Order: sequence, then structure tokens, then C-alpha cells
Amino acid sequence: MPYLLLGVGFFLFIFSILMLAIPSLNLFDWVMIEWLGQHRTLSLNRIFIALSTIGGMPFVLFLTTIWCLHQAWYKKYTNVIFISLGLIGSIATVWLLKYVISRPRPPEMYHLVQSYGASFPSAHSIYAAALGCLAIYLSQKHPQHTLICICAFVWLFIMGISRVYLGVHFPSDVLAGWSIGFIWITLLYLLYVKFSRAKTN
Repeated sequence: MPYLLLGVGFFLFIFSILMLAIPSLNLFDWVMIEWLGQHRTLSLNRIFIALSTIGGMPFVLFLTTIWCLHQAWYKKYTNVIFISLGLIGSIATVWLLKYVISRPRPPEMYHLVQSYGASFPSAHSIYAAALGCLAIYLSQKHPQHTLICICAFVWLFIMGISRVYLGVHFPSDVLAGWSIGFIWITLLYLLYVKFSRAKTN
């Protein structure tokens, strides 16, 4: 699983960069923004606006804090460090790339929610991917691991789609967000495994 996610992450990141650089692929970004903008409904608007709040940094930090406290209660301090570094690294990476690339967001006429910072990559998407990957890796011995994996991928997929639907991100922003989440958390997990093995030997 780790090397599969790492491979998918690198593929999506390269593809998202190509979408920025190649006009024919960049056109797909605009087509999707316009198409989703024309197929909005009041019910979907409410659902995706709610998801925007849940997937934002304040709630993600709150959720992660609760998760870390739960792990600390059971004296799983290595997990606490893994989760904390995973989220902090994701936040730092996404905002650094936003500053460096400085891609403008889609026109405000498409926006259904307020947004901050540049467009590429999507912060909501990287947070969702990071939390999803953390849940997948830390639940490998859980009896419901398969269900947790399914829920994690459904969550990050819906969160990514919501950002395009709400008109604040292009599809390539979302792909980049997912890819960074996959790559960062997987690399961190491989170090985590190496450290755990060294500790037990």
C-alpha cells in the first residue's frame, strides 16, 4: 500500500503540473469549472458549503488535536508525533507552494464560499488526503481496516470534488493537493516504520 500510494501521488503531481503548463489540458480545468457551475442545485450547495467548513484548517486542527489526545491517552506517543508531523508538514507544504506558484483562483462569479490564498494546490484537498492516509496507515491492524480505507478515499474524493463545485479551485489544484498528501504522509510513514523497527531491535 505505501509504495502504491507513493506512485499514485507522484503521478498525480506530475499530471497536475502538466495541466498547468499545457494549454489543451489547462482547458479541461475551465470546462469543469463552467460545467459544474451550470449544474448546481440548492441541496448540493448546502452540502458542499458544509463540507468546506468541515474540511478547513480550524476544524482539521481541532479533529487532529482530539485524535492526538486519544493516542496519548493510550500512551501511543509515536503515533502522536506521526499525526502531528503529518498535519504540520502538509500545512507548511501547501501554503509554501501557494506562495511560490501564486496561481489565481477561478473568477469570483463562480465562488460559493470565501477563499484565501492562491489556487494551486488545494489546501482542503491536501488536508483530506493527509488525514485519510494517516487513518489508513494507523489502522492497518484494525479489524475494520478495509472499511476505514474506503471511508478515507470517499472522504478525500468528495472533499476534492466539493472545491471545484464551489468554484474556488480548478481540478488540477485538487489533484495536486491529493498528490502532496499521498507523498508526504507516505514518506513520513516509511520513516515511522523504520524508526519503530529500530526501536524494537
